[in-house]
Amino acid sequence: MSESNSQDPRLSKKLCDSGQLFRDRYEVVRILGRGGFGVTHLARDRMLPGSPLCVIKQLFPKVSHPIALERAKQRFRREARILGRLGSHSQLPMLLDYFTYKGEFFLVQEYIHGDTLSREVRKKGAQKEPVVKQFLAEVLPAVRYIHRNRVIHRDIKPPNIIRCRDDNRLVLLDFGAVRECLHHDDDPGDHAASPTTHFVGTMGFAPPEQLALRPTYSSDIYALGVTCLYLLSGKSPLEFDIDPDTQTIEWQRSVNISKPFERLLAKMLTTDLSERFKRIDEVQRALQLDAHYSNLELCLNRVPKPSEATTQDNILDLEENQSPIQRRAAAIRRLRQRQHMKNRPSTGPAFPL
Repeated sequence: MSESNSQDPRLSKKLCDSGQLFRDRYEVVRILGRGGFGVTHLARDRMLPGSPLCVIKQLFPKVSHPIALERAKQRFRREARILGRLGSHSQLPMLLDYFTYKGEFFLVQEYIHGDTLSREVRKKGAQKEPVVKQFLAEVLPAVRYIHRNRVIHRDIKPPNIIRCRDDNRLVLLDFGAVRECLHHDDDPGDHAASPTTHFVGTMGFAPPEQLALRPTYSSDIYALGVTCLYLLSGKSPLEFDIDPDTQTIEWQRSVNISKPFERLLAKMLTTDLSERFKRIDEVQRALQLDAHYSNLELCLNRVPKPSEATTQDNILDLEENQSPIQRRAAAIRRLRQRQHMKNRPSTGPAFPL
């Protein structure tokens, strides 16, 4: 990590238009987005051959006390190192640099050229079940990887998942870990009154325990389920009705999917932590089994009910493809069956009196 005192760190429109290099290295191209935690810029790294594109995230810490600011810097460095370690996965953006200057925090990450899932849905509309299953199969390994590194993403949603145009891989963006560490109270001594964490996430995609500031790995599974629901319906979670008793999204009538996949999504989307999948491995196994259900149903023998097997229509359909001897044998069997039914004694009590 490096410190810089060479210029104002705010990457304003004036800097974008002036052609001046930020930190004598980055040519800021344009603003990609703004949020409550900062501004994201698209830039070119002029220090590298070919001047590749990168993303500069300028994070605004909500602190002013010098001691709180120094503590935020320490946590920022620690969290940035975590992002650097996570970035070795092909489905996570690589962290290229991080630095602070006059209380401002900056991350420089790999630029992923492609469309987010929300943009794909806007272009193509709601997706079919096989496409959503494929999405889930592709994104689960990335979430499993971050969980194994003891990181909860906390903001999985369609705008934070992008499909790379170069190789079609899905990439998970925008980790909440660093953003949370910049959210402190101004008074560093008021530990009793101030919470140890603040809400990080998006309403509708965050489950109740995350809203209660107690996120778990299962919280990311819930967000993945809501993302699947968005892909299937094209509707945001806030557009669905909510069960007033359980706070569960009432989504079943808005999608057309198989019963096995419906059960899988229901287990991802339940607000009851004891009923929801606990680990990504469980979701992966359920998804693998789901792929075999339809084939198994085709292989199962279905025994017809007696009323179905003895109807005249079924008898005629069967006899059309039988030889004369087979038809005569079938007629004899039916005659004997009728005689047997006629000679059966009337039913009495089930047990002797």
